[in-house]
Amino acid sequence: MTFAQIHERLRLEMLRRIQRGTLSVSLLARQTGFGQSHLSNFLRGRRQLSLGAMDRILAAQRLTAADLLPVLAARGALPAGEEEGAVPLVSHAAALFERIIRPSAVQLTLHFPAEMLDAIRPRASSARRAWQRFVAVRVDAVDAAAMEPLLQPKAIALLDRHYNSFASYRPDRPNLYAIRLGAHLRLRYADFVASRLVLRPHNLGFPVALIDAGERESPADLLAGRVALILNAL
Repeated sequence: MTFAQIHERLRLEMLRRIQRGTLSVSLLARQTGFGQSHLSNFLRGRRQLSLGAMDRILAAQRLTAADLLPVLAARGALPAGEEEGAVPLVSHAAALFERIIRPSAVQLTLHFPAEMLDAIRPRASSARRAWQRFVAVRVDAVDAAAMEPLLQPKAIALLDRHYNSFASYRPDRPNLYAIRLGAHLRLRYADFVASRLVLRPHNLGFPVALIDAGERESPADLLAGRVALILNAL
């Protein structure tokens, strides 16, 4: 991997942290001693940082260079989830915001038949195709209750992040999506109706939610991916 690629991964990681609300330009300036205008130019891709400057940002954000590299499969050659059926189990925040999953974000590595993953049909926007495709998340109590009996607490959901289309994957059933609701991930059925994203639970005792996409977002940007498989706890 080249210096330019590592530099770009660091820039995107800082932008993701700002987007999710855990970082701001002013806070990063205080942590590193750099001016806000200097950092803003870096975040906008208008200037390159030196190695020393990158080290200061990494240290301030408790990152290492290894965190900017893709998760590697057991053979050490391919991103996890792309070959050998290895899929990283990650937090909801990582599933929503991390284009390439950092090694330190992996809670557990799950193994699925490679043939099964290969058979899953993608339908991604052009920007989403650059994301690491498969990740897994644990189902929390809120989603389990809203999607009961389809989901159970502590179930594991396999997400295909290369499917952020509203087109039906199967004509006879609705798509179940991982959806960004504020800074949180929710598992719901979803449709795009009258310029709004409509989130529907399986359990009719829970309310329908409506989401307006931001000015710089499309509704598809709010879809973290389609739930391709559910592993309910026994």
